[in-house]
Amino acid sequence: MRLSRRGLILGGSAMLAGCATNQAVQAPVQLAQASVPVPPPAPRVVVQPTQYTPPPLDPYRQVRPELMQRAMQALDVHHDRLPLRDRMYLVDFQKFSGEERLYEVDLYSGQVKAFRTCHGRGSDPQHSGYARNFSNTPESFMSSVGAYATAGASWGASQGPNVLLDGLEYTNNMARERAIIVHGANYADPDFLAREGKLGRSYGCFSTAHTDLPALRERMGTGRLLFAWA
Repeated sequence: MRLSRRGLILGGSAMLAGCATNQAVQAPVQLAQASVPVPPPAPRVVVQPTQYTPPPLDPYRQVRPELMQRAMQALDVHHDRLPLRDRMYLVDFQKFSGEERLYEVDLYSGQVKAFRTCHGRGSDPQHSGYARNFSNTPESFMSSVGAYATAGASWGASQGPNVLLDGLEYTNNMARERAIIVHGANYADPDFLAREGKLGRSYGCFSTAHTDLPALRERMGTGRLLFAWA
């Protein structure tokens, strides 16, 4: 009886030991972290500096370089009065009146169109065909040099259709008071030139052939440069 009890106790101990073994704490399982792919670096963008593209045509080949340079400077100096910079108008008073010396210069393409224009009788008292003297004085009947701003198409009782001009410098700032304009005149027409060998003289206006005036009047508009120099 004592032995059987002891055997029971030992057996129970063995059972308890077996339960203890079965309930052993397992080591925690560490989960492997998922690897996040790193994107490749973005390609480096190299910005090339903007290069100046000259116009297809070179106006300096048709217009005296000094005249062109002075006109380009005038565009910058008087930029507040000259908002339109698509084209400008130049007058080369060094040239003979029978030559084409009024230029329309396209500042985008470089294209140049040439016309004839007169100078004032006071600038050429001997009627040689060359302007020698220039003035801003009323009743001098001389041409004035410097920068003008075109002031739009107009109509006068004596001269008919014309283009108004505002003088921008001390050499021509009396242009409105002197009624210095662009207008057509018989003494600027081709038949006068063929007969006389030179154009006639104005009272200081930039007179042109009647056939040239409509295109000039439409294209000059308001706010473009007309620059005259000798």
